[in-house]
Amino acid sequence: MLRNKAFIFLIIYIFTVPNFLLSQEAGSASEPITIIAHYREKIKELVFARGSVEIHYKDIKLFADRAELNTETKDVYAEGNVLVQMPEEVVSAEEIRMNLDSLQGNLQNGFGMIQPTIFYEAENIERKDANVYRFRKPRITSCTQPVPRWKLSSSRAKFKRNDYIEMWNAVFSIKKIPIFYLPYMRYPLDEERSTGFLMPKLGYSGSKGFSYSQAFYWAMKRNMDATLNFDYYSARGLGGGLEYRYLFSGKTGGNLNLYYFSFKNDPDEESSADAYLFRLKHNQPLPLNFSLVADIDYSSSFDFLREFDNDFKRAVVSNRRSQVYLTRAWSYFNLNARISRFETYNKESDRSIIRHELPEISFSSYKIKVFSPLYLSFTSSFSRWEYGWESEYEEGNQKRSQSLAFNPQLTFPFTAIPWLTLNSSFLSSINYYFKSYTPNTQEIVDEPFFRHNYALEAEFTGPVFYKIYYGEEGKAKLKHIIEPTFTFRYESPVADSDRIIRPRISYRDHYIRYGLTNRFLIKKGKMPKEVFTLGLAQTFYFSPEESPLQFYQVDGKIPEFSNISGYLRFYPVGKYSLDVTAAFNPYHNTFSTLRLGANLGSPEDSVFLRVNWFKSVNPYYEGTLADRHQISFFGGLKIPKLSLEAQAQTDFNIKEREMLHSALAIVYNYQCLDFRLELKVFYFRDKPETQFMFSFGLGNIGKSIDFLGGMGF
Repeated sequence: MLRNKAFIFLIIYIFTVPNFLLSQEAGSASEPITIIAHYREKIKELVFARGSVEIHYKDIKLFADRAELNTETKDVYAEGNVLVQMPEEVVSAEEIRMNLDSLQGNLQNGFGMIQPTIFYEAENIERKDANVYRFRKPRITSCTQPVPRWKLSSSRAKFKRNDYIEMWNAVFSIKKIPIFYLPYMRYPLDEERSTGFLMPKLGYSGSKGFSYSQAFYWAMKRNMDATLNFDYYSARGLGGGLEYRYLFSGKTGGNLNLYYFSFKNDPDEESSADAYLFRLKHNQPLPLNFSLVADIDYSSSFDFLREFDNDFKRAVVSNRRSQVYLTRAWSYFNLNARISRFETYNKESDRSIIRHELPEISFSSYKIKVFSPLYLSFTSSFSRWEYGWESEYEEGNQKRSQSLAFNPQLTFPFTAIPWLTLNSSFLSSINYYFKSYTPNTQEIVDEPFFRHNYALEAEFTGPVFYKIYYGEEGKAKLKHIIEPTFTFRYESPVADSDRIIRPRISYRDHYIRYGLTNRFLIKKGKMPKEVFTLGLAQTFYFSPEESPLQFYQVDGKIPEFSNISGYLRFYPVGKYSLDVTAAFNPYHNTFSTLRLGANLGSPEDSVFLRVNWFKSVNPYYEGTLADRHQISFFGGLKIPKLSLEAQAQTDFNIKEREMLHSALAIVYNYQCLDFRLELKVFYFRDKPETQFMFSFGLGNIGKSIDFLGGMGF
């Protein structure tokens, strides 16, 4: 190709200049022009040269077979194997007209390099200034092969160096095969954020048909950007989304996501209502050291998320949340006001339960030293809330209440003995409810209710034992610490507590909790690092009928002992870890919960694996929602020799013996092309769906994205 000939031509001219050439200097003394050629002729200000012509001016070198130069205006015309070498650019052409000062000009059948990895050819190149070009019938690629792996050709284009290329009537080809056509496209060339189209993603599934996803990235300013997305499903409809990110002065910033989907009308099936998503995270400092925080995640349809969201964890969890905080912290105090709405949807019962806080205001203090070692802290709040099923809201029968609360606390820490720590506290709870239940009924009346009680708590840690193990050199290698813990808490009863309107069941804390923790530390540098921790704990309730166990019975009695809870954490060195938690029920001699999380490496490594296993049962009742048994794997592998990267993810319901979700993504780096193939199977959807997705990357040109989430790297 002409491009390869041009680079050979450049190397020959730079490193081999025949000693029989003629040379001449012209122009001003400060900026001379050097002309080297086999033959030259000067007529006034015009210089004619032919035969291996070289023109040197400032930091510009021009090579050609023939050239005409005006030494006054610095206009040059050259033809035949023309090559222009500039500090950050090399351009070759069959013919060129250019001004050596302004660098404006016109090139015929030109070719060159406009980034370290982007090459171009064009029938005509008009250079407007040092940074802007206009092409006629250009062809661009990032490949260096004689027949490039891919190329983009168009009728015309505009190129701004280190910024972007715009193309009209663009055709993308792999080898010599046209793949797709775009009437207009723009893509970035800057290594940092640049406005332009990202590469499209193509796919197919049995339920959605052929799919096409296209995104456009808009680098508005240094402190904000936006990504616009278009999704088309031949069998279901089309959607569009916007992601807007911003960061202003004073740490005001956030992220806004909008998405709307319009379903295709199908005469054979009942049409679905259009769906939309709204997600917002916003943080803004206000005058007087106040801060405003907004967190909104709202979807118009839980079924839409379940069927279209490719993020498995997000698709199977049906929650809506909207909350706005106003906070201020100073000295020992904190003020917080919140308006919120939380909704949780249950797929099995097809019902949603909702809680509103309209509003919730709290004023609290940290520990204030009264006298050593006595500390005072408190919390106070006003809460106005609503709670109930969605159907109860529609009928106006949801629970409603508002209350005032004040909770002072005195804390007395004792650390005089090195191997023993005691934290004791006295807490008083004073509450005023604006409404209450009629005694012995569930009828709400406008009759205020006042309640108060107190609590005492003492928490012991110790006596602490430890042993240090030394290596062969006499240096400490391992330290084993044993920490017994014991906590006693007494909370006084509340008279007529059944008159209090609550959104949930409340408990009375009257218990002792005991446990044992083992810690193993190694010396890493000059600092100790905890690499292994093993802990066990259990609670005994003095008033089981008011404890969290009040709904369970063993041989007709409410149990007094809680599960034995344990945890094991192993964090040696590097990126390896193991985390295990368990709860053992002593009455039924079975584990009520088991959870394991293991990590090997990270996604940046050549090999990584994450395993999460969870099992839970309700030993007192069978067939409840607490009965779960699932395992998930997520891992990846990179094989540089084969130019391959792969990631896989799977989620399996062991209890039901059914797969929930599986995904595989493979990327093949073929020199200047990155091919990505995804296979996803969503078993959890109403109609299990197998989805194929394909996309590719072109060197430093923007990669495709999946606006509705999913596995990626």
